Amino acid sequence: MRLGKLTNEQLKRLVLDQLIGVRPEIVLRPDVGVDCAAVDLGEDLCVLSTDPITAAGENLGTLAVHVCCNDAAACGAEPIGLLTTLLLPPGTDEAFIEKTAREVSEAAVAASVDVLGGHTEVTDAVNRPVISATVIARSPRHKLVSAAGMKCGDDILLTKWAGLEGTVILAEDFAEKLQGVWDREDFLFARGMKKYLSVVKESEVAMRLPVSAMHDVTEGGVLGAVWEMAEASGCGAALELEKIPVLDVTERACRALGIDPLRLISSGAMLIATPCGEKMQELLCASGIAAEIIGKAVKAGVTLDGEPVEAPEADELLRLF
Repeated sequence: MRLGKLTNEQLKRLVLDQLIGVRPEIVLRPDVGVDCAAVDLGEDLCVLSTDPITAAGENLGTLAVHVCCNDAAACGAEPIGLLTTLLLPPGTDEAFIEKTAREVSEAAVAASVDVLGGHTEVTDAVNRPVISATVIARSPRHKLVSAAGMKCGDDILLTKWAGLEGTVILAEDFAEKLQGVWDREDFLFARGMKKYLSVVKESEVAMRLPVSAMHDVTEGGVLGAVWEMAEASGCGAALELEKIPVLDVTERACRALGIDPLRLISSGAMLIATPCGEKMQELLCASGIAAEIIGKAVKAGVTLDGEPVEAPEADELLRLF
C-alpha cells in the first residue's frame, strides 16, 4: 500500500464498515470526513479526537497539540486536556525527548489545555520519532458542529492560508532543497508561521454566527478537506482557484519542489460552511483572522473552476520523503 492515510474508500471498506455501535451515549460516530466523536455524559457533551504526527521531523510536540485541539475546535468544542504517546527509535538521545516534551507543554499552555498523561517509549517498531495525541473537549449539546452539516447554498470560507502547516515543515525538514528558492528572511518567516497553527480562536469567533459545518485542513490540503466535508454532508462544492489564499513563500516552495499547495497539509487553516459568508468573513477579519470566501456548497460534485476535484490521496508532503 502507498504511504499516507488510507483513501476514503479504503477507510470505509477496511475500517469503518467493521465498526458496530453499541452505546446509546455516543451522539457523533466515526465517518469519512468526521474527525471527532461526541459522548453524552449529562449536562455537556465530551468531544474526543486523536491524531499522529508522521510527516515531520521537527516541532513534533507543537504540531501534535495544535492538530488535535483543532479537530475539537472544528466541532465547536472547547479543548480541555491532552494525552500524548511518543514512540522513539533506538539511539534517540535524552535531549530530543526533553525538547519534544517542552514543545508539548508550551503549545498546551498556548492552547489553554492541560497535558493529562500519556506514554513515552523507545522501540525498534519505528525508525523515526512518532507522536500521537488525544484531545478531550467539551461542548454544550446544542452547539455541537460536525463536518457533515454543510448545506447546499452555504458559503465556504477558508481561514488563513492553504499549505500553512506544510510550509512550516518544509522550512524545518526540507531546508536543503529550498536553498536558492528562499532567502534567509523567507526561512525565518516560514518557520515563524507555526504561531498560526491553532484554529481554536477562529472556532470561538465563528460560533457567534450560524455555522453549518467546520473542518480543519490537515493531510490532503484544502482540496482534500473540501472533498471530505462535501462527502460527509452529502452535497458538493464549487470552488474558485483565485479566491483560495496561498502565501508567496508557499507558492514558490511548492513550485520548486513540484508539489501542489492546495493538496499540502494545512493545519492552522479551517473551512467554515455558513449561510452568512460575508458577515462571517467580516467578523473573522475584525477579530484579526484572515478569511476568504472560496466557494459555495452545491447539490453534487466538487469542482475547482468548473473542473472535477478527485478524492484526496496521500498528502503532497509524503512525495518528498
